[in-house]
Amino acid sequence: MDANKGEAERCIEAAKRAINTGEREKATRLLRKAEKMFPTETAQSLLELLSRLGDSAAEGSAGGPKSRPAAARAQQQQQDEAAHSDDGRPKYSKEQLDEIRRIKNCKDFYELLGVTKEADDTELKKRYRKLALQYHPDKNKTPGAGEAFKAIGNAFAVLSDVEKRKQYDLYGPEEHRAGRGRGGHGHHHDYTRGFEADVTAEELFNMFFGGGIPNQNVYMRRNGGRWTQAQRQQRARQEREDAPTSSLVLQLMPILLLIFMSMMSSWFVADPLYSLQPSSKYSMVRRTGTLKVPYYVKPDFSTEYQGSLYRLEAEVEEEYVRHLRNACLKERTYKENMMWRARSFGDQQQLRKAQGLGTPSCQRLQEIYT
Repeated sequence: MDANKGEAERCIEAAKRAINTGEREKATRLLRKAEKMFPTETAQSLLELLSRLGDSAAEGSAGGPKSRPAAARAQQQQQDEAAHSDDGRPKYSKEQLDEIRRIKNCKDFYELLGVTKEADDTELKKRYRKLALQYHPDKNKTPGAGEAFKAIGNAFAVLSDVEKRKQYDLYGPEEHRAGRGRGGHGHHHDYTRGFEADVTAEELFNMFFGGGIPNQNVYMRRNGGRWTQAQRQQRARQEREDAPTSSLVLQLMPILLLIFMSMMSSWFVADPLYSLQPSSKYSMVRRTGTLKVPYYVKPDFSTEYQGSLYRLEAEVEEEYVRHLRNACLKERTYKENMMWRARSFGDQQQLRKAQGLGTPSCQRLQEIYT
């Protein structure tokens, strides 16, 4: 039976292709063959569809209303099947259907995207991302989602373009523009041509979510012409070469300012008074009065330093103890990790070696606290 099921599914797929090309008789034979091998609801529903299509065609030939082409009807049937679950219930809600109808019938781009005329570029992008993900046909199976998705992309493409947005704000929604074009001067101008998106809805979606500009074969429509990706890149290079040097300086200003501020801060920040490690600059050794912690100062420390020596040495001891705590934690962690690894692999020699590891920083802390 499983083998028959697979063959029946292949017959159903072939029947769907035949329906799309208008070969109803071939599709009927394939579906009946699929029903004999492995009965399914899909084959039955398609057979019923073909039967209704045949009845509608007969009515049309008898003088009734003309029916749609078979391919269009079959496509609508497939959309209906995709929009319904296996038990026949819709995969969408009435609210989703109403919202898609609103978007498709909406003529004002601002209203379509749900933003005000004062919306900036950031708000437009945020709104587009939300709507594009919500109404993309691959995710949204509500009838008309594809048209709504295209309308959303077109509205964003127009409003995100400065020049097109100015023209759109000047002429208004399509109905108003069409009325202006049919004015009393006896000539007509199609203002809607200025409000076509430069890229398709899918191309725009890929720019936002697909990680880049469409491939080399994708073109953009500018003033009725077509630019390939290579032409756009060449134009961009030419604009960069023609740009004045001042624009480059303006672009580098933040970096130059950051470098200048870093240099200025290094000039005005004074050296620390001491170091816990000896160096060429801190070569004189001293010891604190309480814990006898060694610290190093500059050769002219005795003559230059005018502050409280007690407070300075208290700060030295506090920093010294903080370093010991950090070192002790690292020593214990390293020792415990070695012991755990040795026990995991059953390596007694490695375990004895780990147990014999010393923790001098911890011992020094113990001496200080006792």
